[in-house]
Amino acid sequence: MRKTLTNPNAGFGAMAVFMTAISTILGAILFLRFGYALANVGLGGLIAIIVIGHVVTVPTALAVAEIATNQRVQGGGAYYIISRSFGLNIGGAIGLALFLSQAVSVAFYIIAFGEAFDPLIPYLPFEVDPLVFKKMVTLTLMSILSVVVILRGANIGMKALYGVVALLFVSIIFFLMGKPVSEGIELSFNNTIPNGDGFFVVFTIIFPAFTGIAAGLGLSGDLKDPKKAIPKGTLMATIVGMVIYIIVAFKLASSATPEDMQNDQLIMAKVSAWGPIIPIGLAAACLSSAIGSLLVAPRTLQAIGFDCILPFDNFNNWIAKGREADNEPINGSVITIFIAFFFIIIGDVNFVAEIISMFFMITYGFICLISFLEHFAADPSYRPTFKYNKWYFSLIGAILSFWLMFQMKWTYAALATLMMAVTYYFITVANPDRQGLEKLFKGVIFQLSRQIQIFIQRANKDEQEAHWRPFAICVSEDSFKRQAAFDLLRWVCYKHGFGTYIHFIKGFLNKETHVESQSVLKRLIHQSEGSKSRLYLDTIISPSYTSAIAQVIQLSGISGKGNNLILFEFSRSNPESLKHALDNYQLFEATGFDVCVLNSSYKGFGYKRDIHVWISALDFRNANLMILMAYIISGHPEWRNAVIKIYATFPESQVEKQRKRLLELIQEGRLPISSSNVRFLPMTGEQTTQEVIKSHSTDADLAIVGFRPDVVKENPDTLIEYGDLSNVLFVNTSHKKDI
Repeated sequence: MRKTLTNPNAGFGAMAVFMTAISTILGAILFLRFGYALANVGLGGLIAIIVIGHVVTVPTALAVAEIATNQRVQGGGAYYIISRSFGLNIGGAIGLALFLSQAVSVAFYIIAFGEAFDPLIPYLPFEVDPLVFKKMVTLTLMSILSVVVILRGANIGMKALYGVVALLFVSIIFFLMGKPVSEGIELSFNNTIPNGDGFFVVFTIIFPAFTGIAAGLGLSGDLKDPKKAIPKGTLMATIVGMVIYIIVAFKLASSATPEDMQNDQLIMAKVSAWGPIIPIGLAAACLSSAIGSLLVAPRTLQAIGFDCILPFDNFNNWIAKGREADNEPINGSVITIFIAFFFIIIGDVNFVAEIISMFFMITYGFICLISFLEHFAADPSYRPTFKYNKWYFSLIGAILSFWLMFQMKWTYAALATLMMAVTYYFITVANPDRQGLEKLFKGVIFQLSRQIQIFIQRANKDEQEAHWRPFAICVSEDSFKRQAAFDLLRWVCYKHGFGTYIHFIKGFLNKETHVESQSVLKRLIHQSEGSKSRLYLDTIISPSYTSAIAQVIQLSGISGKGNNLILFEFSRSNPESLKHALDNYQLFEATGFDVCVLNSSYKGFGYKRDIHVWISALDFRNANLMILMAYIISGHPEWRNAVIKIYATFPESQVEKQRKRLLELIQEGRLPISSSNVRFLPMTGEQTTQEVIKSHSTDADLAIVGFRPDVVKENPDTLIEYGDLSNVLFVNTSHKKDI
């Protein structure tokens, strides 16, 4: 298989792109269905269709010109552009839809070519069914074209294209020189037949006339300089086509009645200065468009095989293989020919036009979307030399394309969308390591995040905190020894807040420690993917833990609001890490941080079913934050079956007063804690709080206990001595929280 999608003998320029595109734009629809459109929606409706169609195609042409001047475009045309921007997985799904639309287009133009023989049928020396005769003509022509394209490829096709396009313009000139069918016809914008087809029905049938830019793109691998040829050729074809459509619409509306146009699909022949030139022009247009589509579709399929999109390697290699001399996609041409023969046998012009419209609309929508997202992402690597496209042009084109899909025929739109989704799923399953939409969207998300953070910072400059939510940070050097701190932080920040987990590396910043930090970060990210956490991960290099803490608590945090809670963790069997929290407590008091210290044991978090909150008279100030933490943790899916129980230890004389106070707090705060799960334990002088907790929370999966820093500094054992309990979370708040 070749290692490139380009033709080694490529020599085509902008004129080849223009000819391929204009032969499709000024094709079968212009000659066969413009009269039908005028009869059903009137001149005003047809002008609206032309304008709306070009509101889609002009932004697409601008987007194509822009994208093509930003990257080296190889073979595959529109597919190559989409796949290199959206990634191969989503690009492959769209590319297969694009290939089908191009292959079906061959059948569409061949069927339309057969319609050009309508005027000849009365002059035949034998009687024949018109449908049978036209079917024989189309099948014969398809057979001839198949042989020619397979034997000679793009070169013979392009040589024929020049002569055909010249004949096409001659036929249009003769039509414009013609006279009205009858006298007294007045130009009217709303003159239609009674009970005609609706606007979007007509739009669906007419839209393939505007799809020529994709045909021009298909020759990208045969162009000498795609960056110059594609913008010039597509824009020139789009503008010329739009001007000719409007002129023809006015000429036809002033030359025939709606009834004449409805009853005679070749009404342009009666208006033309020389009638026979219209069927000849129709045949030429259809022939040129069929040749263009027959050249483009195999190249799209060849590019799909080249990228190994399909799950069958041998088949990918077979369709990607080109002829040795010029890389002509012979195998892709064979598949295209079979599809075209199938639709020629079963289809008519309107049916095939509806299918083409749907798939091309999807393609155009995605091309415009790519351009918009590239603008919005503001990636410095996106530097197109074509500067005339604006982001709002692309956005309008994308929105209108997807909206029109469902206005045209929602059943076809739904089916096409479903087909692409299923295709994308199977491609992704077969190629799980390839990038998908994230390749382009990560830049967009970066820009959104930047704007949101700036907005939040400005919006909150004068705001007082009304309702507390966790903006938590954890600094640990034991990330790969114990998982408890990481797990607790991801539970706390799963739904209600933001969390930043930072791995501490002791030392000075140099090349060696920097490389180590990058390796550690990769391990952390891999670990977080397995747990589906929503934490932001980072590393910090510092000569001491104190300096590291001083740096991180000054960070604004990923939320844009700054952090308000710091989490420490130590092992009950080796409480050395507890010193980090105690030695730096003056920093947290100065900056108003809430502090949580996790005492982790060999039992871990158990079965994640019971959370015990312990409230005492000595640290009642912490009660609200402790209850909030229990509520927030229980909101994580891993704790979905958890039951929160509150144990309050007060002197016996205060029990009733505190009971009422606590139950009112739970009720007014709408906390999911049953009153039956609130227990008051009168304290006697002989018991310590630790002993009471150990006696009642032996089977708890997490105990939450308040602490006072002045008490802990004098006696650190108050955070350590908890025997065989599961993990214990100690909480101290900088100020009382409202629930």
